[in-house]
Amino acid sequence: MQISPKVFLIGETKVNEDGLQAMLKHIGVSTWKSIPRPSDIELLMEVYGRVCYRSFDTHHNPNITKIRKTNKEYLANIIEKGDGSVLEHGQANFFFGDVSRVFTHELVRHRVGTAISQESLRFVRLENINWYAPLCIQESSEAMVIFANTMDTLSRLQRELSDILIDDTMSFNEKKKITSAIRRCAPMGLATSIGWSCNMRTLRHVIEERTAPWAEEEIRLVFGKVAAIAIDRWPNIFGDYDTEMVNGFRVYTTKNKKV
Repeated sequence: MQISPKVFLIGETKVNEDGLQAMLKHIGVSTWKSIPRPSDIELLMEVYGRVCYRSFDTHHNPNITKIRKTNKEYLANIIEKGDGSVLEHGQANFFFGDVSRVFTHELVRHRVGTAISQESLRFVRLENINWYAPLCIQESSEAMVIFANTMDTLSRLQRELSDILIDDTMSFNEKKKITSAIRRCAPMGLATSIGWSCNMRTLRHVIEERTAPWAEEEIRLVFGKVAAIAIDRWPNIFGDYDTEMVNGFRVYTTKNKKV
């Protein structure tokens, strides 16, 4: 069955308020507050950045005569200067559903600053194969018939081989061995799922790379959705992006590349 990739933000770095207040008291800035109160991730980045120069105010470092007062101003300066290490303190936890192995093979090339947990088709027995058809296939009714029929045939092969080789009396290890063998008849285009966590510095880089017009179509679709979530949820980190439609997909660009 034809499906469309889905993106879920299922977690993100949170502030421990008691610990933060104790830390601010320890360094002598117990009355400091981020203005206006941003997301927890944006707050933590500001705190870690200000620690580097004692720039919570103009009283704790005699070299400082002025400070950027708002979280937005502060993070904009961090991003413009390219101080990307500060962005590594914030993590986002995504779940990508109904994505193909084509997509996951592209995604796992981004390893720095990420954590990955992928559905294992050694353990999970395939039955009905769902799939995403790229636009060049969708635009041809003849191609769509061939594509869909092929996927239906491969689904049937999974079920037929399972019926022949697996029965309920087998141990899990026996089933696992056969499941791993049968998946060799499965296409790269089958729908699967993957958990992907990353820090904000990595996320900026991957959005730039994977929404570009030359990126693979499915990963462009997915990271267009990721970018929309990021800009809405963490505007002080991703507010410098411009967007335009190219060949049916959004492209996200920024003058502050490779922070």
